[in-house]
Amino acid sequence: MDAVRVALLREVLAGTEWVGATRRFAGTLRSSVVPHGGGLLLVGTEEYEPWHLAAHLVDEAAWSGTPELTPTLVRHRVREGDPAHLSTGLGRIEAARRGETLLVVAPDTPAQPPGAGLLERVHDARAAGATVLALGSGHGDLRALAHEALAVPQSPDLDLDMVQHLVSAAAGENAVPLARGRHRLRDRLSRLADQLTSPPPARW
Repeated sequence: MDAVRVALLREVLAGTEWVGATRRFAGTLRSSVVPHGGGLLLVGTEEYEPWHLAAHLVDEAAWSGTPELTPTLVRHRVREGDPAHLSTGLGRIEAARRGETLLVVAPDTPAQPPGAGLLERVHDARAAGATVLALGSGHGDLRALAHEALAVPQSPDLDLDMVQHLVSAAAGENAVPLARGRHRLRDRLSRLADQLTSPPPARW
């Protein structure tokens, strides 16, 4: 239902700054990772891991034919026995270098500010040449470290989850010219409608 949700969100938000703002941020993300063949690191705060954005970006990378959008999810706590794709710890940020992109997703709430340890690592990654993008948090230190930031205010009408849907969808659409991007979205909606309306498989 993600394609349907994004289309509805854009319709509801038409006339506001958010459709354009999320597309611009997604364009920055795409232009940062594609020329370098990937290298996207995605990290949240200690209390908030951006699981859904990671999954959306993986989907968009496949649908758009842009594997560079596939992120490495960096986690604050890695447990023994976690699968390989969930076993990247904060040390990966310390190893970030020029040509890599670090996307920090942080809810803008007093209870979940970016911790000092994360900010220090982000600072070191930027100093080493990595591109830093920040999504969600209006925290002054994080915004100062980011090359590009999109702050999401606390609002009953728009939340961080919605903005992540818009950003990930726009990142995939930017893979093709605008006209084809609209066509691609229509194709995805059509396929989804076919799946939802087709009869269940026969059971023998």
